Amino acid sequence: HFTNRRGLIEEVLTTTRTWQVNKSGMAIATDDLTERKIVSEITPELLQSDEWKDMEFKPFDVTLEAAMPRSGRSHPMQALIERIRAIFLEMGFSEIEDDYVQSAGWNMDALFIPQDHPAREMQDTFYLKEPAKMELSEELMGKWKSIHEDGGATGSTGWGGSFSFDTAQRPLLRTHTTVNTIQYLAQHPKEACRVFSVDRVFRKEAIDRTHLPEFHQIEGIIMEEGANLQMLVTTLKTFYAKMGYPEVRVRPAYFPYTEPSLEIEVKWHGKWLELGGAGIFRPEVTEPLGIESPVLAWGMGLERLAMLVLGLDDIRQLYISDLDWLRQQPLL
Repeated sequence: HFTNRRGLIEEVLTTTRTWQVNKSGMAIATDDLTERKIVSEITPELLQSDEWKDMEFKPFDVTLEAAMPRSGRSHPMQALIERIRAIFLEMGFSEIEDDYVQSAGWNMDALFIPQDHPAREMQDTFYLKEPAKMELSEELMGKWKSIHEDGGATGSTGWGGSFSFDTAQRPLLRTHTTVNTIQYLAQHPKEACRVFSVDRVFRKEAIDRTHLPEFHQIEGIIMEEGANLQMLVTTLKTFYAKMGYPEVRVRPAYFPYTEPSLEIEVKWHGKWLELGGAGIFRPEVTEPLGIESPVLAWGMGLERLAMLVLGLDDIRQLYISDLDWLRQQPLL
């Protein structure tokens, strides 16, 4: 009755073995018995001395099954990150890293996300009290202001309204890793590049089986003369093929900072699953930074990919310290 009540009954199984000398053994005369010392375990102390040379060792039956030794290994998430990193490096990309704390200007304004966009509200973004402000140059913010209000010289009409320098300088925890790639482009506007990052981002999400407030993104960009949509699609298909998912398709989508925009889907167990977004940066993003070549960009959720690779239906399993589950996971 009580076994169904968790934490009330603890069941312990024990095994007891006993031995006794049989009649044949008791019939042996004491004078015929000899005492021998047999070593059944080799210790460091034994090997450090010379006593082992004169000792008799217990024979071992090598045909018997032995317990598998428990050795340390990478967490499945870390192993997956290393696998993704190896694939991108193999494809000729270079890795970049940057800080978690960024300004709203680089995180959103630089990507042509309007300052009244719902994603900028408190329910989606972690804003910080300290530091109170992240200084940005007025020249840079002036370019963003022109782009946002009337499109500047890009031919766009912009978003209209007024652009706030104070809003652009608010500190926050980055909501995507695109904030780092756009800064890399700003620092190297004329150099062709292929870079990627696999890093953490933060959003105020309700925790459930498919959402976490802290997760990882796989980010990549290609900037070079002649870069086009076909190159972007081929790159993504090549990446997923190397990950073991040869069936990939893209479909139209909308993102404020890319045009055209795509969503990437892979076929898994007969179903199409969306894993991320991609596209070509709009002129409103690239021209204020002095970038003249096309920029292909994509961002994918690592945890969702991990769910596919590890066969999970709950993203939280990745961060639960369940040693039995961890030991059962395949080597990636």
